[in-house]
Amino acid sequence: MNLLLFGPPGVGKGTQGVRLAEELNIAHLAMGDILRTAVREGTESGNKAKGYMDAGKLVPDDVVVSMIEERILQDRESGFLLDGFPRNVAQAEALQLMLQRHGLHLDHIVFMDAPEEELLKRLSGRIICRACGFGFHRHYSPPQKEGVCDRCGGELYQREDDREDVIADRLHVYHEQTRPLLSFYEQQEGFARIDASGAMDEVLEKLKRVVND
Repeated sequence: MNLLLFGPPGVGKGTQGVRLAEELNIAHLAMGDILRTAVREGTESGNKAKGYMDAGKLVPDDVVVSMIEERILQDRESGFLLDGFPRNVAQAEALQLMLQRHGLHLDHIVFMDAPEEELLKRLSGRIICRACGFGFHRHYSPPQKEGVCDRCGGELYQREDDREDVIADRLHVYHEQTRPLLSFYEQQEGFARIDASGAMDEVLEKLKRVVND
């Protein structure tokens, strides 16, 4: 089974993507992880991406798609779940052509949505351990002792891109660049839209119902 999850920042794509992929025993393909792995392993596309990154430039769509292609072909037998890609219609079109070249397709395309005030609350409440990287949330999963990691005792901090002013900018970029994906995908076979504003377990059950339908 091949899946795509997309939606605004803070809607839970990463968290639910990991959980759903484990449930289905398929690969969870997060764009950030793929990029870091390709650069670390020195693949052809990873080396190209590193050149752009070292120069402070955005990695072009064709290089990004090449990295996705390398990773998808590793998991074509078991299936995959795409999380964080595509980010715009041009990438979606390139992904579609690439899958067609290999005789592959997306079985389910799920748009996860939530009210903007909920997204702001989720994103602005995230805190992370400097030592072990484990994540907490001020509202939904706070640490037992404020500012201290339950797991290792490390210091908790908020990432720069989780500040409210930065979040507002991220949501603006999403509406301009990524939201048009909804028009691209909503008429395609396998498309579904879910309300992802509930509790994590409730959202996972919604996703499972979609993919098992």
